[in-house]
Amino acid sequence: METRTVQTDDGDGRLELHSIGSATGGEVPGVVIIHGTLVTDALYLPFARRLSLLLRRPVHCYNRRGRAGSTPQPGTYSAETEIADLRQVMATMGATDVVAHSYGGFVALQAARTIPIRRLVTYDAAVSLSGNLNERWRPELEEAVQVGRLNHAWAHLVQGLETAGPVSRLPLGALRLLSIVSARTRLGEEMRRLLPTAVAEMQAVLAADSTIEDFSEVAVPTLMLSGGWSPGYFAETGRLLAASVPSIEFSLVPGQLHEGPLRPGRRLPLRVARFLADGQSA
Repeated sequence: METRTVQTDDGDGRLELHSIGSATGGEVPGVVIIHGTLVTDALYLPFARRLSLLLRRPVHCYNRRGRAGSTPQPGTYSAETEIADLRQVMATMGATDVVAHSYGGFVALQAARTIPIRRLVTYDAAVSLSGNLNERWRPELEEAVQVGRLNHAWAHLVQGLETAGPVSRLPLGALRLLSIVSARTRLGEEMRRLLPTAVAEMQAVLAADSTIEDFSEVAVPTLMLSGGWSPGYFAETGRLLAASVPSIEFSLVPGQLHEGPLRPGRRLPLRVARFLADGQSA
């Protein structure tokens, strides 16, 4: 694995990037992975390694703004910030394909409307269609972050998005206690530190609320995946877009939770690799 810095196109910004396989892509175009909210690209490296071995192509993971070695989110942060960063990463690394998880899926689908991507795979893409994610937004989350009540904020995030499986259905008091306990772990501490970025990212999703017709111009062959045990709204969005946009298809991955790309196993990387390799439905 090689670590490098990619300069953003808005001045002095930078993105920390990790490459599996060839760092530059060379004659073999690479694949870019876009991570989700409250995490860094480090959790996706095992998935990237499997994908690189299956495809025999370089796979590049980068830290989006606001985490690890990348530039903080700017005051003007929006979906356009992420789209511009993805464009810069793809151009710098000679990548043609994109794999994206959760909020990363939102970024990738927005980007597919304006920048050239050869093939795209999303997993539980967090796309807002006609306001269907409005009820997932908890104003208490932003208020809690502003006053430093991070355990309260984490509880509202988990309960609102329902991405933690059965844990998401616990009462707020139990979730706050769980946050206190998890903060003693490295991952839990990191998630708490990233809560301000989650607020900005959720606001970006809602601000970019779209209709199905807004995606009609997407010509990129796209496979939208959702876990069989993921919150149902992800699959609902995938099915709606696949039914209306010819370039998009949808598939459910049985037995997978929302954090599927972060878990060990070959099933999900294989589904992704098959689509990227030959365009056949996974």
